Amino acid sequence: MTRFSLTAAVLIGLGHRVLGALEQCGPAQYDPTNYVCWENQFLCPVTAGEGLSYCNGACYSKFMYTCNNNILSLLPPAESAFTLTVSNPALPQLDGKPVTAQGLRLWLGGETKSYCPSVVDPNCPPGNVTSIVAGGFGGAGMNTMVPGGQQVYLTPDWNVGYTQAHSAYMPFGSTSTGFAAYQGGGFINLNGNGWGWVACPPRASGPAGPEWTLYGRNSTNAESLNYCTPINLKVTPYPGQGAAAWQYT
Repeated sequence: MTRFSLTAAVLIGLGHRVLGALEQCGPAQYDPTNYVCWENQFLCPVTAGEGLSYCNGACYSKFMYTCNNNILSLLPPAESAFTLTVSNPALPQLDGKPVTAQGLRLWLGGETKSYCPSVVDPNCPPGNVTSIVAGGFGGAGMNTMVPGGQQVYLTPDWNVGYTQAHSAYMPFGSTSTGFAAYQGGGFINLNGNGWGWVACPPRASGPAGPEWTLYGRNSTNAESLNYCTPINLKVTPYPGQGAAAWQYT
C-alpha cells in the first residue's frame, strides 16, 4: 500500500530524479533515489534531496509538520528572529550554506551586505548575518533597526527580494504575503501554485560570484527554471539580541 500527501509534496517541491537500483518495500519494488520505505509497507517520495517522513498513512515534510502519537499537525510558528540555511543533502556544494542578503535580493551562499550610518555607529549591530522575522498576515521582513523596516517579497518572476531602506517600493506584480516560518522547521512559500524553493547556479549571463539564486517555483516559471535544483530553507533561531543589522543593502 502506497500513500503520500500531495499537498506536502507540492509545497516542498519535487526534485530531478535518476533511476537507481530497485529495492523492496513490502510487496512493492521502488527506486530509493525517488522514494523512501517506511515500516516496510509505505512509500514516501524524495523531495529536495530527502525523503518525506511518515505519519499514520500520510507522508509529510519535517520542515512544516510534526507527528505525535500518530497525529499529524503543523509545527509551531517561529515567533522570534531567525536565519535560513539551505537543505538538500543531494546538493553537497550548497547544503548547509546560509541565505544571505545583498543587492536587495536573498542569495544562497556568499556574504551578507549591510550598512550603518555614521550618526548611528558604533551602536549598530554587526550586520554580518542575514536575519529575518515573520510578520502578521503571512508577511516577513528583514531583522533590521532602520525605521520602516525592510519587507521581504517575491518579485513578479518569484525571485526573493526585500525593500530598500526608507522605501516601500516593490515592482508591480510582486507578492509580499503567503510566507510561513516554523520552529524547528522551514521557511515555506504558501502562495497559490507554489512548487517550493529552488536554487539556481550562477550563469555566465548573470552576476559573477559564488552565490546561487533563490527562486520560488510555480506553474508559470517552472520551465525557465529547469536548470535549478529544489531545496528547503531551514529555520534556525537568530542567536543575537535585537536587530541583526541597521539595514541590508
